[in-house]
Amino acid sequence: MNKKFPENFLWGASSSAFQIEGAWDEDGKGQTVADYNSFKRSHLQADSKVASDFYHRYKEDIALMKELGLKIYRFSISWARIIPDGDGKINKKGLEFYDDVINCLLEHDIIPFITLYHFDLPYALVEKYNGWESRECAFAFERYAKICFEAYGDRVKYWQVHNEQNLMIRVDERMNINESDAWKADKIRAQMDYHMFLAHALAVKACHDLVEDGKIGPAVSSTCTYPHTNKPEDVWAAKMNDWFKTNYCLDIHFTGEYPGYYMRYLKERNIVPVMEEADKDILKSAKMDYIALNYYRTLSATYLPADEKHPVGSRAFRGNEVDFDQYGYFRDEKNPYLNASEYGAQIDPMGLRIVLNEYYQRYRLPLIITENGLGCADVLTEDKKVHDDYRIEYLKGHIEACALAIEDGVELMGYSPWSVMDLLSSHQGFKKRYGFIYINREDHDIKELERIKKDSYYWYQKVIETNGESL
Repeated sequence: MNKKFPENFLWGASSSAFQIEGAWDEDGKGQTVADYNSFKRSHLQADSKVASDFYHRYKEDIALMKELGLKIYRFSISWARIIPDGDGKINKKGLEFYDDVINCLLEHDIIPFITLYHFDLPYALVEKYNGWESRECAFAFERYAKICFEAYGDRVKYWQVHNEQNLMIRVDERMNINESDAWKADKIRAQMDYHMFLAHALAVKACHDLVEDGKIGPAVSSTCTYPHTNKPEDVWAAKMNDWFKTNYCLDIHFTGEYPGYYMRYLKERNIVPVMEEADKDILKSAKMDYIALNYYRTLSATYLPADEKHPVGSRAFRGNEVDFDQYGYFRDEKNPYLNASEYGAQIDPMGLRIVLNEYYQRYRLPLIITENGLGCADVLTEDKKVHDDYRIEYLKGHIEACALAIEDGVELMGYSPWSVMDLLSSHQGFKKRYGFIYINREDHDIKELERIKKDSYYWYQKVIETNGESL
């Protein structure tokens, strides 16, 4: 294998605002859906009030990123820090914070790579009109995006719109869907999804209008599904699992319209969203410049037939909103040929090579990986070390898959794993850690929040220094 990466390859690491910043209500910031949901679990785990305290320690943290050798830092802006109620007055203190972060990154020769929306809708928009269910949310987002482009576009050239819209829309908690009737919930979901597509298109156009040489695209949760057997219906089910959970989203971003298989599903369920005629031009004119993908695992599927009790297109949950089964289409199964992390994600570097090839062949756009990592309950030794060989092994396998994809002809421009440091996991708090840097705190004891370099930090430092040759 030729382990060469392009000379300008963007080695990075990632995070998101609500999971790392803390200071949830400081300097005028408004509450978000992510805050609201994390507070409901405060008795069980850490919440977003302190998180990793990046808000107060960003200079220290960016210095560690510089030492690590990062070329880019992929992070998100909190909409509610810029506009506390989502569509009202601009918060000057919020603008100044991200100004300071961006300037500090540039002083350390790190390229800022910004996501506009990472699971943290201003909660005021939920209270006002149930967030994305209303068209007004799409235009509120457009205004917010324009404010960011105008404030930071002179220095920030890489932008992402929504993080994992295709996954976020499946999780009721993240969308603030509280409807108990499954059909009504899916009707709301389809309308919210459409308004997010509209918001994405409006933001893409605004970026191209306002940011000189700006590049903008989506960040999707990638899906690679294997047929559980070689039965033709299982092969088809595997394809449909990928199409329904990821490809439909990229297809809409790429073509500006719903692909036939997805529109058929919406009609089958009688949940076709309300669309205005003028939206067609907006959706078709917004051309993404690249595709960012987040990759953690692969799936395996069998065909799940519909019946009288379960009509075509209805969804079945097994305690997991993300990997739902859909009658008449697919059922997710455990792949017996793969090992899994302690939190259940099946580990599969080959799947990364597959999705990189598939997305590049399908869309012929540059790709960048903005999340990939192993969440574990890391152990801090008495001499303040974290020996995370398991994470090194995981990352090594996936970076080698990147190298092979490049050999295959894929235009891969960067690799930015999750996460630069330990941060707040939505459902495991600080029990589940991904970072190169250990944050010395527990869920209900924040201690001194000391930053400690893990073994993987030094390993990744060498990978970056040698542009992948040290693998």
